[in-house]
Amino acid sequence: MISYFEYKELSRRQIDELIIRNADTDQKIRSQVESIVETVKKTGDQALIDYAEQFDGIELSELAYRQGEIDAAAMRVDRNHARSLEIASNNIYTFHKTQLKRERRTQTTTGVTCWRENRPIERVGLYIPGGSAVLPSTFLMLGIPARIAGSKKIVVCTPPQKDGRLNPYIAYCAKLLKIDTIYKAGGAQAIAAMAFGTESIPKVDKIFGPGNQYVTQAKSLVQTISNTAIDMPAGPSEVVVIGDRSSNPVFVAADLLAQAEHGPDSQSILLTSDKQLAKQVQEELKTQLEDLPRKEIAAKALANSYIINFEKEEELMDFCNEYAPEHLILSVDNPESLGSQIMNAGSVFYGHLTPESAGDYASGTNHTLPTSAYAKAYSGVSVDSFVKKITFQQINEEGILNLGPVVETLAEIEGLAAHKNAISVRLRQIKNSEDSQYV
Repeated sequence: MISYFEYKELSRRQIDELIIRNADTDQKIRSQVESIVETVKKTGDQALIDYAEQFDGIELSELAYRQGEIDAAAMRVDRNHARSLEIASNNIYTFHKTQLKRERRTQTTTGVTCWRENRPIERVGLYIPGGSAVLPSTFLMLGIPARIAGSKKIVVCTPPQKDGRLNPYIAYCAKLLKIDTIYKAGGAQAIAAMAFGTESIPKVDKIFGPGNQYVTQAKSLVQTISNTAIDMPAGPSEVVVIGDRSSNPVFVAADLLAQAEHGPDSQSILLTSDKQLAKQVQEELKTQLEDLPRKEIAAKALANSYIINFEKEEELMDFCNEYAPEHLILSVDNPESLGSQIMNAGSVFYGHLTPESAGDYASGTNHTLPTSAYAKAYSGVSVDSFVKKITFQQINEEGILNLGPVVETLAEIEGLAAHKNAISVRLRQIKNSEDSQYV
């Protein structure tokens, strides 16, 4: 079960070991992933067919679900489930639509105007996990901002189902997103297929989506050996809950278990200054765990999770920011008092009635978030993830007269004569022109 620590008794080394997670210290996973990626690069579709049999236990005759199969699968979704997917879709759309903004033009110097314009990333690849649990919510979280951004080609890969049929909820999301093809490929091999392209699967410019350590390693690898970008390192899921005397131990335990059931390599952490809460949560975890259908998976995750008791709020927040959690729940009466101290987190949940599950599914925020402390440098997926921001500038006659001498001087400092000359020839022409109103 979940381990308990007193922060004041922890050494710096122990703290560092707690913060580091999902590290491939012996490079075993990376070595396997390198082999998979290279095989897919060389043999394309055949590699995907072979890996589907090896890893998923299914023989494939083709790699794509087409429109007819998607339509048929979507028809199997009952109306209540369909309505929930539609509400989630609408909320995600409403939140993300506000992110697509046009920036103003700025005059940096008289006669010099600069601005940025959005352009969609034209070909994007969406990876939808489908290991021990199929995640149609991830399809919505990735597909909706891609549509809002205006990406022209959306390639979708998800592991094949054991019966060979498309999961009906994935199919229904495809209908909502107006996507007519889904490819039967999972794991590191799917990432490689989208990075390099195969006979069936088109090459993309950027790959999105969470996954296990193999998927995360594959994403990191392909961005270094191909010209394909990735959204972020988004690996096994994690949550930090901050609690105090005001916290409800039933709620806290439920939140920890909600994260733990994702997979055995997930991690659930409670940080608190209240020893009584820690004890109550440990007891509540045992009770709630017994009722979970995925209790064996959750139990393995809890064995890699912990509770830390802190005497000082400052130490607690320092540890939290160093851990940089994917999800952070402030299960306290006054979450605003802690909110301003948060420097590193993927997504934050305020108060007792805001479970992380709401963000996973239907509140509207995106659940594709940086893990393994990458929240120190990465943001979660948004519409911005699917666009490039191109800078523009325009200089008129007055502007080149104002700015030109500055650029000439800077070019001289750096010893770049051609840079200086590109300005000088223009200045000479203007100064020799009888039509110039500025000379």
